[in-house]
Amino acid sequence: MRPGVGSFAFGWAVEHTRPRFDEHALLAFAHRHGASVVQLGDNLPVHTWPAQRLECFVDAARRLDVSIELGARGLTDAHLERYLELCGRCGARLLRFVADAHPYEPSADDLIALLRNGGRALAAADVMLAIENHDRFPAATLRGIIESAAIPHAGICLDTANSLGAGEGLSHVTDRLASLTVNLHVKDVRISRLPHMMGFVVEGRPLGAGQLDIAQAIECVRQHGRCESVILEAWTPPAPTMAETLQRERADAEMSIERLKALVALSSESLRGSS
Repeated sequence: MRPGVGSFAFGWAVEHTRPRFDEHALLAFAHRHGASVVQLGDNLPVHTWPAQRLECFVDAARRLDVSIELGARGLTDAHLERYLELCGRCGARLLRFVADAHPYEPSADDLIALLRNGGRALAAADVMLAIENHDRFPAATLRGIIESAAIPHAGICLDTANSLGAGEGLSHVTDRLASLTVNLHVKDVRISRLPHMMGFVVEGRPLGAGQLDIAQAIECVRQHGRCESVILEAWTPPAPTMAETLQRERADAEMSIERLKALVALSSESLRGSS
């Protein structure tokens, strides 16, 4: 598995930095840290770009020998077709989709039909479609969707924190989805009881500074042999000012990408040691 960085590692910067933190800034960050993959999420929506912008980015990534993965939101037949065409233009072999795009919320049966309809096009493009666990569906439902669709070019994008929104912890989700995982999103969080004791707050932390067993998730996914990239994301909590928030996000990303590289290397060493 290769460590990489996604545009959602810089959620604040993409929206609030001027000049904007864009795909070239993400690419420069990845190259500086020796990460071989960048994943453009729906906060940098490639389908809205003019052709020249995409061509410029693809050329820059090729020069730096960094692979591109794409991400989108709102899985429909038309949107999948559009993103498969974009994958071809930028050489992306993996396409991550969040199924929902408010107010659009397809049912499990809708998604099974969509995957079956797109199976031939995915195979022809040689693109792996990764459906992300993203709050609404529990892990068992996601597993059922992929298994019922039964097409070779579809699997799960397992995010280490998202399923907290569905009331499920990381070990539960990993147990059920690791064997289907083709893309792994890593972010760490800390869950703290509120001062009035009437509930909890979930806040992002740099990798290793939270409560999630990221190393175990990486190792569990690796053992099944389907996941090729591990992508850094973040839920950086805001600071008192936007300038401080952006500084925190950058510092956390610098720390976290190095931690991710170490964890992936450790998992790879474990694989070599067992062979």
